[in-house]
Amino acid sequence: MNDRSFRDRLTVRLFRQFTFVVTVFTIVLAGIFLLGYFIGHNVIDWHGPLNFAFKFVKTIDNFKIYIFILVWVIGFLVITMSLWRKTIGYATQMINSIEGLYGSDTDLVNLPDELKDVEDRLNQIKYNSLRNQQLAREAEQRKNDLVVYLAHDLKTPLTSVIGYLTLLRDEQQISAELREKYLSISVEKAERLETLINEFFEITRFNLNEMVLETTKVNLTRMLEQITDEFKPMMLPKGLTCKVKAEKDILIRCDVKKLDRVFDNLIRNSINYSYENSEILITAIPSEQVVTLKFRNHGDTIPEQKLNHIFGQFYRLDTARTTQSGGAGLGLAIAKEIIDLHGGSITAYSENDIIEFTIELPVELIEKVGKS
Repeated sequence: MNDRSFRDRLTVRLFRQFTFVVTVFTIVLAGIFLLGYFIGHNVIDWHGPLNFAFKFVKTIDNFKIYIFILVWVIGFLVITMSLWRKTIGYATQMINSIEGLYGSDTDLVNLPDELKDVEDRLNQIKYNSLRNQQLAREAEQRKNDLVVYLAHDLKTPLTSVIGYLTLLRDEQQISAELREKYLSISVEKAERLETLINEFFEITRFNLNEMVLETTKVNLTRMLEQITDEFKPMMLPKGLTCKVKAEKDILIRCDVKKLDRVFDNLIRNSINYSYENSEILITAIPSEQVVTLKFRNHGDTIPEQKLNHIFGQFYRLDTARTTQSGGAGLGLAIAKEIIDLHGGSITAYSENDIIEFTIELPVELIEKVGKS
């Protein structure tokens, strides 16, 4: 409902109310004067105590037109002032209600029946305000959680780097083999520290900037095959294999870098949460309406409660992984954002030691070879 339509409806309502009151008043006043006219012309004379009343009625009858106009004008002014005061009262009630919209109380706005539309609208605004306050509190809590994650995740590798470098500095007679070991560990922890810092910079960009798609045509099948090849070194320590099952040369129009990031996050998660010596299966199935991609791995079943929050910012399935292989809990949140921008959807499923993420992209993104 826009402001103009509401204003027009309220004006019509008040005008009808005013017209009704004036009409009723006019009819009653006319009835009184007709009664006086009847008495003045049909009653010959009243004697005794009623003689004065008879003369008064006769006097009114002689000046009935002027008296009628005078009384009607006075009544019209009284009605106008009364409705004007009522309108001012409505405005005062609305102002008071508006002033209380952004308070922390949950009491609803109550206005007269004539302002039912205003009441509904103000209550909707109040509901949105309370919801925004709740979202702001949740955002503040997530920011506080982020500070805790930052302190915890950065401290551990930094402590290791300082510790091993201190040993290298203080131990003058350390063997070359041990020196190489300490240096390797220091480099590994420093790289981990760099990764975490980059992730937290990414969090800042994710919160402050709205992502925009830059779409190009890409061969989805080859894209999946290429990205899985890049992850083979990460799979070797756990004895994992990755298989891509898709039709040949599925072409889609998408933001390649952003979609590559989605696949990167999903495959990385599959590696982190897979059983050793198991298989990661990626499938891509185009249909008339959507192209469906599935990323399936074998790992501990994710409880339903955690599945419901898995795409939230800073949410991590296993807090024990935070200092070793886990990130800031932003990967799946960004993945969902990217898929949403493409007009698709992403869901998670887990049961019987199976973890599966399903992505559906709308059919208009699909282009078959030879049709483009």
